[in-house]
Amino acid sequence: MTTRVLCISGPNLQLLGTREPHVYGHQTLVDIHTRLAERGRALGVDVDARQTNHEGQIVDWIGDAPRSGFSGLLLNPGAYTHTSIAVLDAVRSVALPCIEVHLSNPDAREPFRRRSYVARACVGRVAGFGGGSYELGLEGLVRLLAQRRGPGGGADPPGS
Repeated sequence: MTTRVLCISGPNLQLLGTREPHVYGHQTLVDIHTRLAERGRALGVDVDARQTNHEGQIVDWIGDAPRSGFSGLLLNPGAYTHTSIAVLDAVRSVALPCIEVHLSNPDAREPFRRRSYVARACVGRVAGFGGGSYELGLEGLVRLLAQRRGPGGGADPPGS
């Protein structure tokens, strides 16, 4: 049985590559999701990467994740990071390990971006490495899942 990870990218991330490239870089979200899927294969996990601008869709995807066979979550909630109690509650409700990821470093930006509601329900956060934040988050999640599997599960995942 293959380990499955759900990756959700939130609002406006479909605009990557052209949206404020001085902040978010020149990679498109398709580029980032493609590299993430490749890294997932190297680590022996299946990554299902999705994007939506709609808070309710994010909540629905998170809520369905356990029934859909996902073992963990990578989440870039975009602006919902700073505003959404609904996304926070969804992550808490499913009890799957979740890594919050961001392209930029929110702590080095405007003061309102320094508060993350979602982080309260996450086991970790990776920020400031551009598209690489997704891959680093996936690597951490895969290690955590291996450790949680118990004896022998703490070994380094393939390709690390």
